[in-house]
Amino acid sequence: MTRERRAQARDDTPQSRFVIVTGLSGSGKTQAIRALEDLGFFCVDNLPVSLIPTFADLVLRSGQEITRAAVVVDVREGKFLEAFPGIFEELEAMPGLTPRLIFLQASDEALVRRFSETRRPHPLAPDRSVIEGIAEERARLQPIKAMAHEIVDTTKLNVHDLRQVFMGLIRGDARVAPLVVTILSFGFKHGVPVDADLLFDVRFLPNPHFVPHLREHTGREKPVADYVFQSPAAQEFLDHTLPLLRFLLPHYAAEGKTYLTVGIGCTGGRHRSVAIAEAVGKGLGRIPHARVRVRHRDSELR
Repeated sequence: MTRERRAQARDDTPQSRFVIVTGLSGSGKTQAIRALEDLGFFCVDNLPVSLIPTFADLVLRSGQEITRAAVVVDVREGKFLEAFPGIFEELEAMPGLTPRLIFLQASDEALVRRFSETRRPHPLAPDRSVIEGIAEERARLQPIKAMAHEIVDTTKLNVHDLRQVFMGLIRGDARVAPLVVTILSFGFKHGVPVDADLLFDVRFLPNPHFVPHLREHTGREKPVADYVFQSPAAQEFLDHTLPLLRFLLPHYAAEGKTYLTVGIGCTGGRHRSVAIAEAVGKGLGRIPHARVRVRHRDSELR
């Protein structure tokens, strides 16, 4: 199938379930496969070419168990250059698969620098200079590059940029992994959570610890929550904080962040922070591309 026909087929059937990433050694294939994993793909690195049709068939037969899959193949596999064109034609003939080939490349200068930084030998130049291996690989991969649906130049891309590129390539035919947002209550006397991305201190609110009949309860219980929200400052805190989080979360998700922890702390982590965290979690409701959960780190500690 010609590149033009492949492009037309891709446009006609956008629900691509099977992505193959290949390209020059050092061009970022490992980072690319990690980006695809973050986008919800089941990924296999350096799968032998002869096994790709078998893997693709398993993906098709899996139903909803594997909805998206990707493999990385390159010159590390000796039979790749000779066998891949025929294998890819076989994939294109499989009903319902819609394979998509993405080729990564970079400038000679960038590739030489990357091999120098990692101190890895080029797979085609174990006893020669890196630049000689790059030149040979570039020439040998030219027919496969001509088959690609997309060609991505990673010369000026860092890891985060590459992830954004793949989000752009896949967006619309893959379900992006949601941003997992954890609203985490804690007590400052037990230490600040090391994984907190955003931190709010609610020790300015009246403390139920000093109310004898509330002391042994937690902020998840209605009497304690009612006591906390008797303070106008508690509702005012929510009125300011919820719009801020609703603004921030979609931007974090668009930037490609996978996890976000919002720490809400009081002195002991049993009363005020727990009640506020519960209210924040409930108040956020459904956020596009985000999944919100509430956890209480210290609510059972004394």
